Amino acid sequence: MLSWDELQKAKFTETNARERAFGLVDKGTFTEFVSPRDRMPSPHLPVLGEAIGYDDGVVTGIGLIGKRPVFVVSQEGRFIGGAVGEVHGAKMVQAIKLALKAYEDVKEKYPDSYEERLPAVVISFETGGVRLHESNAGLLAHAEVMDQIQDARGKIPIIAVIGSKVGCFGGMGFVGAATDVVIMSEQGRLGLTGPEVIEQEMGKDEFDASNKALVFRTTGGKHKYIMQDANFLVKDTVGGFYQQLQEVMKLPFAEIEKFRRIGSKELVEEQLELVKLAVELGAKDSMDVWKYYGNEDPAKLVDMGPEEFLKVAKRRERKLG
Repeated sequence: MLSWDELQKAKFTETNARERAFGLVDKGTFTEFVSPRDRMPSPHLPVLGEAIGYDDGVVTGIGLIGKRPVFVVSQEGRFIGGAVGEVHGAKMVQAIKLALKAYEDVKEKYPDSYEERLPAVVISFETGGVRLHESNAGLLAHAEVMDQIQDARGKIPIIAVIGSKVGCFGGMGFVGAATDVVIMSEQGRLGLTGPEVIEQEMGKDEFDASNKALVFRTTGGKHKYIMQDANFLVKDTVGGFYQQLQEVMKLPFAEIEKFRRIGSKELVEEQLELVKLAVELGAKDSMDVWKYYGNEDPAKLVDMGPEEFLKVAKRRERKLG
């Protein structure tokens, strides 16, 4: 595996789940939970004649960013597309539970200075959603993760990191949207239904999944940033995400909570207004929406690097947060 210093310069899209987990926290601080040595594969896959992974496609552990303990969940898209099954989901759930336990411990031990030591959860999403091999177990895992996110409300931040090749789709798209903060790169993708599934069900005229430029304009980091579905856009390096995490950790929790996109009646109403706008606008391409929000020549944004894009791109104004 690359060293921590090498990982900071490495492309996020080219690193695996374990490398991302090590590189997203301070140098030398990451400790893995339930590693492959513990041999905890899915009990369902052998029955179906499928290959197993001793970490079941997800790396979990703890590290530090400054004084703050950071519980990391990092999905591996090279194992069944990062799909979530029983064991994969249980590891995610337990990581958040441990973070909540740490929250109580920190408050008790540091009653006068606990805010600067508050734990956080960072989830590096790389998944197509539910593992179809495990159907009900996978769906239940999604629900349990959402339940833990709800338990964390008002206590610790849950931060989504999306920049890997598979993206964040399916039921995990809901989970990603439910986090407090979303950090994406241009190469990251976020949505409910993946492009290939849309094309399969609705036809190529509806959505051409082979048109990669279209796919990234619709589900990629630039579009999500303009629409405020992503709070921050960073360059495609592990260090780019790590640096942004450091900046988020400096913010008071009350400020972090303002980044949420869902979770209250008012936020739901804001999202419903966007649905209404989509119908009224009749956009044929995401660039039509970019122009609506004040980007007079949206085509120029497509090829811009993240630094230049962030300087000129105009975003949807949020009524809340």
